[in-house]
Amino acid sequence: MTARPLTAAIAAALLGCAPAAPSGTPWRFALPAHMPEPFVPPDNPMTVEKVELGRHLFYDPRLSATGTISCSSCHEQRLAFTDGRSVSVGATGDRTPRNSMSLWGAAYLPTLTWFNPVLDSLEKQALVPLFADRPIEHGLSGRESVTLQAVRADTRYQTLFRAAFPSHQDPVSIGNIVFALASFQRALVSANAPYDRYLRGDDAALTPSARRGEALFFSERTECYHCHAGPTFTTAFRSARTQTAPRGFENNGLYSLDATGRYPAESPGLSEFTANPQDHGRMRVPTLRNIALTAPYMHDGSISTLEAVIDHYAAGGTNHADGPNRGDGRSNPNKSTLVRPFAITADERADLVTFLRSLTDEQFVSDPAWSNPWRR
Repeated sequence: MTARPLTAAIAAALLGCAPAAPSGTPWRFALPAHMPEPFVPPDNPMTVEKVELGRHLFYDPRLSATGTISCSSCHEQRLAFTDGRSVSVGATGDRTPRNSMSLWGAAYLPTLTWFNPVLDSLEKQALVPLFADRPIEHGLSGRESVTLQAVRADTRYQTLFRAAFPSHQDPVSIGNIVFALASFQRALVSANAPYDRYLRGDDAALTPSARRGEALFFSERTECYHCHAGPTFTTAFRSARTQTAPRGFENNGLYSLDATGRYPAESPGLSEFTANPQDHGRMRVPTLRNIALTAPYMHDGSISTLEAVIDHYAAGGTNHADGPNRGDGRSNPNKSTLVRPFAITADERADLVTFLRSLTDEQFVSDPAWSNPWRR
């Protein structure tokens, strides 16, 4: 169930020539001092008009072979742009191998998806769900002309595309669709969770329980903060100022099917690309922003609650005593040295969960700016 690789040649054919820098209203990220400016690729500068076009495309089921799903089907705003499933489902019913990741802060990520080191931009990543065929997600491969015809016929799109790409004689193209989708996703950054308000000086924003949980999170006992670091709570991070971009792939001891620490075949980890057994099970560290809304957890959605996630780490991994994934992840030879057992009481676990819940930005998940524009 691994998606067909989109080679550079295929990507170039789909995107065409990179569009010239469009004129328009420059996009401004509204961020507090503790959040840096996100990275924006120079060949796809952010404009208000492109973000608005991307929002319409993001919610449009006409960008699927069956007309039944859109990007938002696997990335719902109310769930911090995840879908609440263990693994997502495509337009024709194909189940993807992995859990749908939150799009919050995607602009800060040096690589997209769970373990593909090649997909290093939102533009490249968008091509996979749209066109890859193993599994089928949107299923647009071979339907490019039909899709473009439907988009061109829509009078609202005629206005939106001209506004977003005014220098293009025919602005409706696969490349511009991808650039607009990437711009909308890149704009999905916010920082108004209780913890953000606390960092801005509002001491009342965190409860005593959340403060105790914060102390545990940043302690050497739990080690949480070593992998979930910085303003985005992940070591996989880059910003407009960042010269180097750590990719943040780690093995967290979820599985160990043999002496090499192999993971289940549908999601082997970074080793799928490197062929290095030491990369078995290494996944990109996800953000913890809005984590209370994005259950179930892990790359395969195999852990249903935050409490169970904490128990997994407190045990130093998961032991699968039977079943097809039998093996003791706690002894995985590739496991991060930071994933090691620690003692935690029930009250401390509750405090840690309370802190994690303080990373939820309710304004972000209800903001009309990110909502479905076709429902007006």
